[in-house]
Amino acid sequence: MQIRKARLQDATNIYELVNSLSPDGTLLGRTYAEICENVRDFTVAESDAGVFLGCGALHLYGPHLAEVRSIVVKPEAKSRGVGGKVLFSLMNEADQHGVGCICLFTRIPDFFYRYGFRTVEDRAALPDKIFKDCQNCPRLYRCDEIAMARGEVPKVSILGPRLQAEQLVKIAG
Repeated sequence: MQIRKARLQDATNIYELVNSLSPDGTLLGRTYAEICENVRDFTVAESDAGVFLGCGALHLYGPHLAEVRSIVVKPEAKSRGVGGKVLFSLMNEADQHGVGCICLFTRIPDFFYRYGFRTVEDRAALPDKIFKDCQNCPRLYRCDEIAMARGEVPKVSILGPRLQAEQLVKIAG
């Protein structure tokens, strides 16, 4: 198995896999244009024969925070360590950039606990994530995802003031 940075030629596979899990809300749907614009955020896993197995993205907010997002593995590749290898690669990338904290929102926290992530009880502690995605999410008022972080949760925000993020979280419930 090979883990590598995505190329534009991977956009179709990424788009199809990510969106295969968006109708049930497992992942946020992404447009093909959005995948193409952000393809450099993605890391992909492929078999030794070059078959696409899965992907994940690292979104950089700044030196204070990065987010692991759209991490998904094809059903036939599950339980083969693909997701863990993609996640490990994304964490290494964040380390190379000197990012102090990596966050994510998930419905499968047990997977991420194994890699040093812990639950963040107060979502408002991650205002950059909230301002970027939560306002546009169809599950804004009924979110069932668990906020998690690895590293010290930052005391700063670049996308909006912390107070507004706290208010948004209270509105979202």
